[in-house]
Amino acid sequence: MAEQDERIAALEALARERILVLDGAMGTMIQSLRLDEAGFRGQRFADHPRDLQGNNDLLVLTQPDAVRRIHLDYLEAGADIIETNNFNSTTISQADYGMEHLAHELNVAGARLAREAVEEVMKKDPHRPRFVAGAIGPTNRTASISPDVNDPGFRNVTFDELRLAYGEAARGLIEGGADILLVETIFDTLNAKAALFAIDEVFEELGRKLPVMISGTITDMSGRTLSGQTPEAFWISIQHAQPFSIGLNCALGAKQLRPFLAELSRVADTRVSAHPNAGLPNEFGGYDETPEQTAAQIGEWARAGLVNIVGGCCGTTPLHIRAIAAAVEGVAPRDIPPKPTGLRLSGLEPFELVA
Repeated sequence: MAEQDERIAALEALARERILVLDGAMGTMIQSLRLDEAGFRGQRFADHPRDLQGNNDLLVLTQPDAVRRIHLDYLEAGADIIETNNFNSTTISQADYGMEHLAHELNVAGARLAREAVEEVMKKDPHRPRFVAGAIGPTNRTASISPDVNDPGFRNVTFDELRLAYGEAARGLIEGGADILLVETIFDTLNAKAALFAIDEVFEELGRKLPVMISGTITDMSGRTLSGQTPEAFWISIQHAQPFSIGLNCALGAKQLRPFLAELSRVADTRVSAHPNAGLPNEFGGYDETPEQTAAQIGEWARAGLVNIVGGCCGTTPLHIRAIAAAVEGVAPRDIPPKPTGLRLSGLEPFELVA
């Protein structure tokens, strides 16, 4: 616990000094390995009755060296924080593969792999701290929206089901050595609330807390999450969690994300993060934006005082992260504004009571 406290203190100190660099995409890096069904299964799951190709999280058990190599590539490119390969490591998401029982093990193993990569790099450069963020994805179900257009009141998941699944994931990530918990790619604020509630329960059980990063997704140029909130309304809805950072990731490239990031940066009284895609996908689902193009956009964000933490999402590679790290080097992190004192509420849009 003392070591963990030291790492948290180092993270806080570093965040005051400079813009932190998050890693890039894991999913598209895994896709580049072109693993077949046998590659995903490994020996342990050779006889599993369902197809497993595409279950990227399973690779922390069946292809650990490949996952560790991706982590090392991002660290060597300049990332301060690497995310574990656990985006879908909940009982809810793993149910698609008949692997609900592995959720805890996947999170422990994913965090340990990332921890090993961090320790390996820090042995070479002990004066530069690096950190592990335990990735907690949104699951493949939404608590706010019906999956049946003919039955708007129907839900295929409950708040408590989400809470239990997120709690199990958080426990595993902490057991495996995560320094941070990252609730990311949030398209439904109610899902995020379940995750944050679960994380608080786990912290209370363990008698200690970790920094929590929260990152939402603006689904298109309407400037709203899938469940309908603007960035400011989203922030008001989850600010009670007092996160280490609030941010945006995925769905959009840096150019498209900028106005929504600026809105969030204007109102959030905590650090702001952003890890956009490498532009918008092409007609084949690939990403064409070069490291230099992505880095130029993010460097402008930094000089405009919009961000405290930057990185990449879908389509970004270690080359993108290297370019992003160079683009923000020497640029001061965004100043955190004072906490507002008025009454602020939100539905789909923010509401502020002005006396």
